[in-house]
Amino acid sequence: MHPGFNRPDPFKRPEPSRDAGKSDIPQRSWMDVWLPPFAQPFARLSRLDRPIGTWLLLLPGWWALTLADFGQPNKEVAGLFLAGAVVMRGAGCTFNDIVDRDIDAQVARTAARPLPAGEVSLAAAWIWLALQLAAGLAILLQFNLQAIAVGAASLVLVATYPFMKRITYWPQAWLGLTFNWGAILGWTVVRGEIELSALPLYAAGFFWTLGYDTIYAHQDKQDDALIGVKSTALALGARTKPFVAVMYALSLALIVVASCAIRVPGWPSLALLGVAGLQMVWQVATLDTNDPVNCLRRFRSNRDFGLIVLFSLMLQPYF
Repeated sequence: MHPGFNRPDPFKRPEPSRDAGKSDIPQRSWMDVWLPPFAQPFARLSRLDRPIGTWLLLLPGWWALTLADFGQPNKEVAGLFLAGAVVMRGAGCTFNDIVDRDIDAQVARTAARPLPAGEVSLAAAWIWLALQLAAGLAILLQFNLQAIAVGAASLVLVATYPFMKRITYWPQAWLGLTFNWGAILGWTVVRGEIELSALPLYAAGFFWTLGYDTIYAHQDKQDDALIGVKSTALALGARTKPFVAVMYALSLALIVVASCAIRVPGWPSLALLGVAGLQMVWQVATLDTNDPVNCLRRFRSNRDFGLIVLFSLMLQPYF
């Protein structure tokens, strides 16, 4: 029987072998110091030891809150978006690991995750998912009715995303639709409706995600090809760098369009967007798609790009 189907005691964590050169689980993180052993596998299911995914989910929402509120996002609402990003990213990762537990066991980078490693039972993972979704609902209910409807609609994207890699070579496109839903939600929270001005921002996030997640997918392309999992990394191959360059250029251009829909940016905002563009140029120019460490570093650097864009949008009303 596959180890992912065993029913181990979730309160007793064994010590699986984690090859530092292959596993995507950090060898030692804050969780190993601050969390009790029984809680650590659940925190790893939610990727709490790897916050980059939370940043990439959160930033489009913060962009929308900032742009829709003329550079002055409500701090309480921004805090709710942060909490929501942590919880819903965790829920998405947990559901992804439930669906992909057999695939993860065949991929060197993911074989030590809690479900394929037998650290958490399948039943315990489902319970953990339900608790996170309940927390996400509690956060969503703090917003207006239109925003609640928009937030609830995102569950369709979240629930179907893990299956896309079995169907299409473009699961990264589905992730782009999913991960940037916060731009639509943020706009609706501030304005009470989905205005046309929100759509260029959502599209900007979509193309951004297509670029950075294609870089990320190159880490697994050999294993994916062997087990029949699809990705843009496999579809594009040597064409990845020009593809990512085009996606990033479209993303930055649409951010400028979204900004101009509210107010023409002044030179400080445009200068920061120029810096963001240079960050993207660095990613593409130095990308080595055959080096997983190189790919992971450039993928993670997108947090910096997103923060630079956020600061640009915050400056816009003042110059």
